[in-house]
Amino acid sequence: MEKSKILYAEDDKTIAFLIQDSLESYYEIDHYPDGKSALAAFNTQSFDICLLDIMMPELNGFELAQYIRDKNSEIPIIFISAKALKEDRIKGLKIGADDYLVKPFSIEELILKIEVFLKRSRKTDSSPLQYKVGKYYFDPKNYILQDTENTVTLTQRESELLLYFIRHKNTVLRRQDILKAVWGNDDYFMGRSLDVFISRLRKVFADEHNIIIENLHGIGFRFSEK
Repeated sequence: MEKSKILYAEDDKTIAFLIQDSLESYYEIDHYPDGKSALAAFNTQSFDICLLDIMMPELNGFELAQYIRDKNSEIPIIFISAKALKEDRIKGLKIGADDYLVKPFSIEELILKIEVFLKRSRKTDSSPLQYKVGKYYFDPKNYILQDTENTVTLTQRESELLLYFIRHKNTVLRRQDILKAVWGNDDYFMGRSLDVFISRLRKVFADEHNIIIENLHGIGFRFSEK
């Protein structure tokens, strides 16, 4: 079976060696020591997932992720950084990253994160190919919302969250249930991630007054369509 290919951007040579050495038995991993060379590789090669440090020369991880996300809304992006401030994590998610690991972390945890996103990218779904949401037709497999005039491309995480809402329309959804279903756990940081992604979906449907993502204080959310 062909190995999944990872774009790995990291300027610390020691950390890069350890991670590359630990992952190369499972994946094809291409390491780049700065954001500029990583972006050049992304523009000319095909990758299945991106692991990005933040503090890098030439082009930092946030800037690199923005370029990647502008070009490809589907590829999973995981930040791996020593920057542990909540603001940095939230910034990464707003750019479009799917997860954020703070150094130091275990290789087992990193592999688990990688496998979660690769499986989601590869999985086949026997659900309907499209859902009608307001004026849009939603294609969850390709992360697309489309009407007769416009096409909105979602990130993988946005698409998964919207699909979960659609499948549980008009139902009170507890925060912890959403987090476990879409993120895989319900810790504090994942809870903040949920708020960021719900805010992004609300912006997508800002002109759709019949689509409501209601915040139920102390409980969770309810997705409804009038």
